[in-house]
Amino acid sequence: MKLSLKRQFTRQLLALGAAALLAGTVQAMPDAQFEPAFAQFQQANKGSESAIEKSAEAFVTLLKSEPTNPVLMAYAGAATSMKATTTMLPWKKMSYAEDGMAMLDKALALLTPAHDAVLQHNLPAALEVKFVASNTFLAVPGFMNRGARGAKLLGEVLASPLFATTPLAFRGDVWLVSAEQALKDKRKDDARKYFDEVIKANAPQAEAARAQLKALAS
Repeated sequence: MKLSLKRQFTRQLLALGAAALLAGTVQAMPDAQFEPAFAQFQQANKGSESAIEKSAEAFVTLLKSEPTNPVLMAYAGAATSMKATTTMLPWKKMSYAEDGMAMLDKALALLTPAHDAVLQHNLPAALEVKFVASNTFLAVPGFMNRGARGAKLLGEVLASPLFATTPLAFRGDVWLVSAEQALKDKRKDDARKYFDEVIKANAPQAEAARAQLKALAS
């Protein structure tokens, strides 16, 4: 006996809904693949030129296997932007910076409510992507007009209800960057507040926060 038109339509809607849910599923990259690339990125952040190249190459390679993963896209974009510091050629500097910014824009555009879920190293994907993008936008030269968006994204990370549940090391990084940005903006009271948050929580960055507070008081 044939299904009624109404029942057929209902089944089609249910099937479409299930497909949409599957499409929104967030899957983590296995640690064995992600962590080596992330370790290179951390070294790149400390100024290692060779690590910048390796980090960019590693994340671009990982991204090929998961092209809609916003976390991989964000790190690939940030590392590509850092490559601008590895060359003296002006056209190459701009090319690396613009390519990196484009990837970060795409990573942010990929974010959906599903990305509030934890993805890599116990972090909600949305917060990680926004923080990586914010750090990069705040670091590029002013003529690229990314500072305001970087500050906005940093504010969104701080204001997120998910922030309090993130690992302490991540919160320490966010507070420290927020304090440093506040100092650049001549908002000393805000800077003190963020340094105090780092110290009060006894985050891994506490010693650095104490040193900056001492310098601020002198």
